[in-house]
Amino acid sequence: MAFFHRAPRTPVPQEGRTGILLLNLGTPDDTGYRAVRRYLKEFLSDQRVIEASPLIWQPILQGVVLSVRPFRSGEAYARIWDKTHNASPLRVYTRAQAEALQTRLGKETPVAWGMRYGRPSVSDAVDELMDRGCDRIICLPLYPQYSATTTATANDQFFRSLMKLRRQPAVHTIPPFPDHPAYIKALENSVRDRLADLPFRPQRIIASFHGLPEQYVEAGDYYPQDCERTIVALRKALDLRDEQMPVTYQSRFGPTEWVKPYTAPFVEALPAQGITRIAVIMPGFMADCIETLDEIGNELRHAFMNAGGEEFALIPCLNDSKDAIDVIETLAVQAMKGWAT
Repeated sequence: MAFFHRAPRTPVPQEGRTGILLLNLGTPDDTGYRAVRRYLKEFLSDQRVIEASPLIWQPILQGVVLSVRPFRSGEAYARIWDKTHNASPLRVYTRAQAEALQTRLGKETPVAWGMRYGRPSVSDAVDELMDRGCDRIICLPLYPQYSATTTATANDQFFRSLMKLRRQPAVHTIPPFPDHPAYIKALENSVRDRLADLPFRPQRIIASFHGLPEQYVEAGDYYPQDCERTIVALRKALDLRDEQMPVTYQSRFGPTEWVKPYTAPFVEALPAQGITRIAVIMPGFMADCIETLDEIGNELRHAFMNAGGEEFALIPCLNDSKDAIDVIETLAVQAMKGWAT
């Protein structure tokens, strides 16, 4: 009988270090058809994201979706691509967040970053931390609000990487942080700074979160409640009434009902109500990406202006700002206190 094993890794002494693993969604390697198709295939094959039976969904995905959507998505990525780094903004900012956190924590606390879909993979990031002497890993999915489609699938991938290891590290996963004081303070600062730079005063600040199918919520996903926790805390910090910062949901995909109200129809209807000057914040994203820069910054802006809007401002995500690193560092340090050093 033959037995087949994964090729052994070069033994690395356990040095008792705690490593920090930052996880984000992912991105294609470039804007071309093949790269985008490869990324979308992995993303849309995840049963945490598309819960339909693979027997039904996979023929649709492998047929019309992956034949058509890579062209459209590639054009969108091209509009926001960071040409200086030849990478998507999400990759640029996630890497910058990891590097800044590494500077804050020092070399004795290694930091790595990985993507749930695409590169660098979660397994590669885990290997990097173990090669740097980590026998404990704190996993921090960069999703402020919980959803099975984001936090859970990122943790799933992290656990899968551990299943392949003969020498596993001890692990700690950081929970979502929808109304953590450090996160709300960072959002407050971001809003105040952006509004101070605007040549106009917005009549509304629209809070747009990534959408989620209603059936996922009915099945127990509490993502909308986490979104509400974020906005209740942020409104209080900014001293805003509910109507001054309404909540909407973007990025609907497919024919099913998603959590409402949908961002685009909501915003397009505002000029008819006399609301012609708005700003939009996306508190569900720690870093700007295709959903914030193109879907909101380009598509929604054009739709609003075409509907009679006069002024439209995008409030950037926290990205690699000092406030962003303050949030990540606070979460990491709090988690490390759970382990004796």
